Amino acid sequence: MAKIQLVSLRKTYEFRGQLVRAVDDVTLEAPEGKILTLLGPSGCGKTTTLRCVAGLERPDDGEIRFGDRVVFSRARGVFVPPEQRHIGMVFQSYAIWPHMTVFENVAYPLRVRRVAPGEVRRRVQAALELVGLAALADRPAPYLSGGQQQRVALARALVYEPQVLLLDEPLSNLDAKVREQVREELRTLQRQLNITTVYVTHDQIEALALSDVVAVMRDGKVLEVGSPRDLYERPRTRFVAQFLGTTNLLPGRLAHVEGTTAVVETPRGVLHARADGVELRPGESVLASVRPEHVTVGPAAQGEPGTWLGTVRSALFEGSATKYRIDLGDFTLLAYGEAGWNPGDRVALHFDAQKVILLRDEAS
Repeated sequence: MAKIQLVSLRKTYEFRGQLVRAVDDVTLEAPEGKILTLLGPSGCGKTTTLRCVAGLERPDDGEIRFGDRVVFSRARGVFVPPEQRHIGMVFQSYAIWPHMTVFENVAYPLRVRRVAPGEVRRRVQAALELVGLAALADRPAPYLSGGQQQRVALARALVYEPQVLLLDEPLSNLDAKVREQVREELRTLQRQLNITTVYVTHDQIEALALSDVVAVMRDGKVLEVGSPRDLYERPRTRFVAQFLGTTNLLPGRLAHVEGTTAVVETPRGVLHARADGVELRPGESVLASVRPEHVTVGPAAQGEPGTWLGTVRSALFEGSATKYRIDLGDFTLLAYGEAGWNPGDRVALHFDAQKVILLRDEAS
């Protein structure tokens, strides 16, 4: 296995007479044997970045390395074609050939490489066993479910033992229940094989569940890189806080810092937050980001200093929790909690200061 390094990668396209920076000075690393996920909205540059790694696009500038091997460098004049990069790739469409059986679909990459028939049988059987499809080797491709097709595509990508696995939205065509199951299987398989993987998705849950490292992209740039937990619990930008899950953004002004706690003045009252993270000065406008699950809803009569009073606007039971929208007069706050409150009830809201993150009050 090999780690993947992208250094100052750039890729532009011409669209209606204008240059579009699809990949804009991207520097990233996928650690050896880990999953790096490129996460972002449509058009952010994540798939173009993946295609550059695969060799399906030639970058304008920068460098790509697989371990110590340079597969692209404009400065050195290096461009290794896709078939020589030792990669396995799964596309969103799976690209399963309908006129072939499961076995023949998976065997295809080996046959075009002129692998001996006996070795083809051994390696295809091993790949199908990895993805749990050994019993379906002779089944025609049109008779597969969506989840089974995804597994065939994955087995085909792994059958010639690539150094790197590239996955471009591989679960987006599956329904929710199957997607969750295959997501867990994919993570288990990646850990078993210890293969360096770059995964592209716009789905925040997939990114949180699958990744060792997440790179959030927008407009061709990487905004933040970190572990799923760090990015979720301690985002540094408004865009990442909102894109990676649901959050409440409360505008205010930083009054002062008391040890590890920041005191923020808001139109609804004083709010306490973590003092680390973004460097802010007293008097500066800020946004306090607090996730709905970090808001505690209690009886209004038990309101204490530091709690806010509000009125339940809606209560939606979602199984493991109830989603509340709380009317604070000039702001509606989202909270998850136990069932028991109804629209019109007065409630008290408590915020855990260690779960409230301060962001600069800016557009992103």
